[in-house]
Amino acid sequence: MKRAVVITISVVSLALVLYPIVWLISASFTPVEDLVAHMRQLFPGGITSDGYSQAFDGVGGSSFWTFLTNSLIVSGGAVVGNVVSCSLAAYAFARLKFRLSGPLFAFSLLTIMLPAHVTLIPQYVVFQQLGLVDTFVPLILPKLLATDAFFVFLMVQFMRGIPYELDEAARIDGCGPIRNFRYVVLPLSQPALVTTAIFTFIWTWNDFFSQLIYLSSTEKYTIPLGLRLFIDQTSSSSYGAMFAMSVLSLVPIGLFFLAFQRFLVAGVATTGLKG
Repeated sequence: MKRAVVITISVVSLALVLYPIVWLISASFTPVEDLVAHMRQLFPGGITSDGYSQAFDGVGGSSFWTFLTNSLIVSGGAVVGNVVSCSLAAYAFARLKFRLSGPLFAFSLLTIMLPAHVTLIPQYVVFQQLGLVDTFVPLILPKLLATDAFFVFLMVQFMRGIPYELDEAARIDGCGPIRNFRYVVLPLSQPALVTTAIFTFIWTWNDFFSQLIYLSSTEKYTIPLGLRLFIDQTSSSSYGAMFAMSVLSLVPIGLFFLAFQRFLVAGVATTGLKG
């Protein structure tokens, strides 16, 4: 009886979670004239692919492939920047001994509580003075500076769980700090690195506010900004195309997650146990 109750609750919870996605996919195939009626039902009365045709054609002079390419560039650059910079910073805090390492690590963690809106205007002014607004640089460059303290903390917790005897063995074999990081710590930190990559990719892919602030040209728009173009406050809005592009935008995230799901579970579980 208890098992049946658990299964029932799990199935109901899964249905509640998946309902918005199923509704979105169904709405993307619904004719425009039936969208209002579709708001009150799950499956459409008619099926059409016009929304996907309009989505691939794009809007504002840019196609879906342009938005997709821009999103991949920004998200890919953010992933590389976070993985490289945060792993280096975490290695220094977790495995190296230097003066003020503790206070500096604590100061790094304090930045997690600092709202992004506080630094938005000064950061925008800096990039504007450098002539980098309306480029991808403001969206990627901060990731190369280990500014995401959450991922630094995650990797520090993981690296502290690696036996220090391995460092001593590497030192006896003639490895310095850099080679120890490259050949010993980095390979063993793969779950934490993949966890950082997955969360960075998802958060950057779905980011709307930062991209809206720094990108002004339609040909530089990412998918979140491209979706906004389908909603016109002064004339008709292409809701069918917007729903279709929303479905297409979920595909890369799903594939990325499925490819590295095993490492994500291992990374989160291990970093939660080590201290």
